[in-house]
Amino acid sequence: MKFSIEQRPVFSVLRLIFEAGEQVRAEAGAMISMSGTMELKAKTSGKGVFGTLGAMMGGESLFASEYTAGTSGDELILAPSYPGDILHLPLRDETIFAQSGAYLAGSTHLQLSSQGSLKALVSGEGLFLQKISGSGDLWLASYGAIIEKQLNAGDEYVVDTGNMVAFDASLSYTIQTASRGLFSSMASGEGLVCRFRGPGRLWLQTRSISALAQTLKPYFPSSSNS
Repeated sequence: MKFSIEQRPVFSVLRLIFEAGEQVRAEAGAMISMSGTMELKAKTSGKGVFGTLGAMMGGESLFASEYTAGTSGDELILAPSYPGDILHLPLRDETIFAQSGAYLAGSTHLQLSSQGSLKALVSGEGLFLQKISGSGDLWLASYGAIIEKQLNAGDEYVVDTGNMVAFDASLSYTIQTASRGLFSSMASGEGLVCRFRGPGRLWLQTRSISALAQTLKPYFPSSSNS
C-alpha cells in the first residue's frame, strides 16, 4: 500500500493506492472517492457495552468502514470532517492513545478500544480516548495544524484537553483544572487540562472544536423563551 497526504495543511486529504486484496479500516463517512473495483463493508465497532458508551459520549461513530482493493492500483481518498492536517504513525508493536474523533484510518489488524474520564464527563469537557495498539499504519486527523512534542524522562507538560490529538502510552498523565480551584478556572476561561509526564511523544492541534463551538454559541437561536 502506498499513501500520500495532499492539500496540506488546512484541507488535508489522505490518498491510498492499493495492491489487490489489501485492506484499510476508516472512520465512517471519511470517504471522498474511490475506484469502482474497491469493496466497502460497514463493520460495527466491536467495543462492547462500555466501549460503545465511551464512543457515543466521545462523538465517535459506532461503525467503521472497511475497504478492500479488488485490483492493483485501486485508489481511495479519505478526509476528516473538519479542516486541518493528517498525521501518519507507523506503529511497530506499540500503543497510542488518541483523542476521540482523531482516528481517520488504519491497518485492519490494529486493535482499537475506547476509554473515558468521569471527571471530564462531569465537567462537560469530555475527554474520551481511543487506545490503538499493534503493528501497522495509522492516520490521525487534527483540527488545525499539528505540533509534536518530545518529552524526556521526568519532563512535565500541560495541554488543554481540547487541543490534544494523541500521545505515547509511555507517558503518564493526570486530568486537572487549569487554575487552582474551580472559581479560578471559571474566571480564567480555561477548563480541564492534561498534565503529562515523560518520557514519550505528544501531538497537539492548534485549534479546539469545543472552543469553536463556544465561540459560535451566541450566534445560534436559543430554545428558551425570551
